[in-house]
Amino acid sequence: MKLLIKILSLLLPMSMHAQTVVSRLEIYDVNTDRREVIHEEVGILFEAPNWSQDGNFLIYNQGGNLYKFDLDKKKKEKINTGFAQNCNNDHGISPDGKMLAISNNDSKIGSRIYTLSIEGGLPKLITKEGSSYWHGWSPDGESLVYCAERGGNYDIYRISCTGGEEQRLTYTEGLDDGPDYSFSGRHIYFNSVRTGSMQIWRMDADGSNQEQLSNDGFNDWFPHPSPDGNKVVFLSYLDDIDPGSHPPFKKVMLRILNPDTKIIHKLFELFGGQGTLNVPSWSPDSKRFAFVSYASID
Repeated sequence: MKLLIKILSLLLPMSMHAQTVVSRLEIYDVNTDRREVIHEEVGILFEAPNWSQDGNFLIYNQGGNLYKFDLDKKKKEKINTGFAQNCNNDHGISPDGKMLAISNNDSKIGSRIYTLSIEGGLPKLITKEGSSYWHGWSPDGESLVYCAERGGNYDIYRISCTGGEEQRLTYTEGLDDGPDYSFSGRHIYFNSVRTGSMQIWRMDADGSNQEQLSNDGFNDWFPHPSPDGNKVVFLSYLDDIDPGSHPPFKKVMLRILNPDTKIIHKLFELFGGQGTLNVPSWSPDSKRFAFVSYASID
């Protein structure tokens, strides 16, 4: 199911027939409760923004490629990813801002994780097995965490940023997905369907002490802790969906979790889902985060 959704995200503009997709790159300010559309394209599907460590640009995927969007100039520039021309929406920037992790859909193998210079260049293979989908980089820059299908089940794994042997962190049936490190490095946040619906969970960085954090009737996806450690933004589906799927073009809402009190606060509703908030997108000062919303034109 996860691989099918990734493929559909690349083919979606061609499958909408009479409707034309409108993709909007937005920024939300958590202090002022203000949404700002900073870029919009009609007839183009783009997804999953990352915010650079220097705060100057965003990175998102579009049509199998990655683009850098300059926040001052409001212009995008294609990143050279070499032979990796089927990149999906699982990508992110290293803590020092120098490297980029990408997930590329390799023919007959599935998605595999590579790293390359943030400026572009030849990707280095990190995960030999597919399907593997990057989601988080440890604060010390040493490890990557990702969702991977092994033996017919999707779990969360960790691997050195230089490659090598992977370490399995979850062992439950069904889908565990969306791992992202807290900025202290102590915890990994993720979403899991193990209790029947998709919920937000947290575990220690070694996989121990797995704890459910959300449980209020929604299917919750992609938790992302802020750099200051005070909040976790995530996506919740309002439309009825298969708990193990995260389809695009659905009615969803973005919510904030206090990691200490576990109190959840609703921010706003939008049209989105897959592609909206798949990867870490907080600004370095923890005041804003980037996301993608969608609309359609008949």
